[in-house]
Amino acid sequence: MLRKPYIIHTPEEIARIRVAAAAAAHAREQIASAVEAGMSTKELDMIAGAIIRDLGGVPTFLGYCGYPGNICISVNDEVVHGIGRPDRIILKGDVVSVDVGVTLGGAVGDTAKTVYVGDDEPPGDVQRLLEGTRLSLEAGIKAAKAGNCMQDLSRAVEKVAVAHGLGVVREYVGHGCGIHLHEPPEVPNFATRSRGVKLLPGMVLCIEPMMNLGTHRIYVEDDQWTVRTGDGKKSAHFEHMVLITEDQTEVLTKW
Repeated sequence: MLRKPYIIHTPEEIARIRVAAAAAAHAREQIASAVEAGMSTKELDMIAGAIIRDLGGVPTFLGYCGYPGNICISVNDEVVHGIGRPDRIILKGDVVSVDVGVTLGGAVGDTAKTVYVGDDEPPGDVQRLLEGTRLSLEAGIKAAKAGNCMQDLSRAVEKVAVAHGLGVVREYVGHGCGIHLHEPPEVPNFATRSRGVKLLPGMVLCIEPMMNLGTHRIYVEDDQWTVRTGDGKKSAHFEHMVLITEDQTEVLTKW
């Protein structure tokens, strides 16, 4: 039997997903606020684990396919899946992405945010990176409405990124989420040839633009997890979970 290309969640499941997503949003903001120059990414990972557990949840990523961290912490040219390390010290001028998963009440919340470390405003290119990635997420959310197809959502994300001169990562995409961390369908950040699935009420999607200041090309480090930009330029990652409804799309990880 072929796997269904999408999942429509029941009202009971959606109620649980809302709780897990709200916890993930709360954790994301606390963790992002904890980022400061001089700390190691391992310290930040331990703080993140404590925050998630204090909320009554479990770090979803810990042990997932063997992943060793509580959350994913990606610095500068690390795109996604960076592992907290005691020798990786966060410095002023860095950009730090925190990708947070919370399992709570039999459901999963998944969300991400990138922050600039420094007392002053980010340099122009970093500002362009952060603003372009965040706005591409907002464009994707606006296009994530019942009756549209996945291609409409993906094209909206890509259009904003290209307008900001950013490289759109193609090998890693968003996904369905809710009862499990990764559910169908995939949510590309670029327009594919196919229209893709039709967006229907009850779908829960993680829209997560991953954008680079330079090339869209990436590679995976020897640790088999950390993804880096091909040219060493900085990357940003923002992610929200959204629920497709009959009317206005609901952002489950808004804070």
